Amino acid sequence: MGKLLGVSDTLFIPLAARIFVSKKFPEYFFDEKAMALEKYIPENTIQKKSSEYSFMASAARYYNIDSITKAFVKKNGKSNIVCLGAGFETAYFRLNERSATFYEVDLPAVITARREVLGEHANELLIAGDMFDMEWAKQISKSTPTLLIAAGVFQYFKEHQVIQFINNVKKTFSNVELLFDATNKTGLKYTNRYVKKTGNTGALMYFYIDDGVEFSKKTGAPLIEERVFFTDARKMLAKKLGLYTRIAMKVVDDKKRAVLLHLKIN
Repeated sequence: MGKLLGVSDTLFIPLAARIFVSKKFPEYFFDEKAMALEKYIPENTIQKKSSEYSFMASAARYYNIDSITKAFVKKNGKSNIVCLGAGFETAYFRLNERSATFYEVDLPAVITARREVLGEHANELLIAGDMFDMEWAKQISKSTPTLLIAAGVFQYFKEHQVIQFINNVKKTFSNVELLFDATNKTGLKYTNRYVKKTGNTGALMYFYIDDGVEFSKKTGAPLIEERVFFTDARKMLAKKLGLYTRIAMKVVDDKKRAVLLHLKIN
């Protein structure tokens, strides 16, 4: 597998986080398929430069996305789950939701790498392309309830690009919701510092949300839910976590420095 540069290279950060938390706190989050991919993580830069908190922040994002995705499938039955910027995301294996069809969308080089290490399975379709040109949508049934998931994706773009993307989704789908994570302006500074620390200086982040309700109004898409990251993690793991991690989690939740936004697009 060739080296992936720029934004694509950041796909190793959430993978390393899912592996770390699966090993240390399996009672909270366990990703067996991610653990099988550990050999693909280049060198030890990410592990050496990451803290327990940074790994927990990434895993908590997926913990909550999984919860919302399960609820979506339970409510709708036959569903489309579209992972935008899929990278080495392993939700298809974690969730095992056979009434849903998973669509993994990413840049061609990433899809090539994903197909090599994860393959393509029943009820799953890998789509190579730019999420912003909407060509990927041609391969997805528009009559089936659809959940678009953008985990760790929008941050790399400008607000006007994200809003334009949402407007394009409105024109393309008739029954669709969007789930994505965002930091506020302060959180974005810390996140960029972490990404640089792990050795990736070619994938800085720009997009942030200080007020989920206001952003929802800008897009004309009703806000279904705004969820902080660590509610369950703080209850379930308590003092198993380091002191710095516990303090950081409380501050991030209290100040909404990292949230999941769930929008009803159409």
